[in-house]
Amino acid sequence: MAEVDVGALLRDARLNAALAWVVTAVVVVTAIGSFLTGDLLWTVFAGAIAALILVPPVAFRSPRTMLPWEILTLAALPVLGGTLATFQTSSQIAAYLSVAALALVVVVELHTFTSVRMTPGFAVAFVAITTMAVAGVWAAARWSSDILFGTVFLDALGPTEAAIERAIMLEFVASTIAGVVAGLVFEFYVRRRARIDSRVPEMVEPEGDR
Repeated sequence: MAEVDVGALLRDARLNAALAWVVTAVVVVTAIGSFLTGDLLWTVFAGAIAALILVPPVAFRSPRTMLPWEILTLAALPVLGGTLATFQTSSQIAAYLSVAALALVVVVELHTFTSVRMTPGFAVAFVAITTMAVAGVWAAARWSSDILFGTVFLDALGPTEAAIERAIMLEFVASTIAGVVAGLVFEFYVRRRARIDSRVPEMVEPEGDR
């Protein structure tokens, strides 16, 4: 590993960790608030993001081992937007952005804390495909619920079958766009500008990077 200014490294790691913990606290509060208001969807999203954020500090037993706070902020924003959205369409867009954010956090954690290195194209494809897959599972789950339990999840999308199908296709398009954007964020920001190495204590860096 190249020689670095240890003082600068510690300052960067501590500042990043402090800001990351602030974002984490906001996500946890959002999860609790969603749970108390009975919003199960956003409770799950916020809880999942909080759990992923906490994997590195728990795994390495170091409160300074956190992802770049900017990435965590990007992951938290869709959750906040979804819980505060007043229109169904806005909530759906925020939901797919949240799924893309979850996939992005997983990719960044693999890139930062393991020896896994993804090519730019694979990283973008991984995040996009993951987001699309979740959109497909969500559509199938709503259809199954309507058939088995008499709910009206899909009926709420439109007055006719054609309108429902169009709405679902638009959801797939939105999820794809959200996934591609998140993948591009990984490539152009995390890999090129976030300077992750200066924010992570040396003891947790992958062996291949030393």
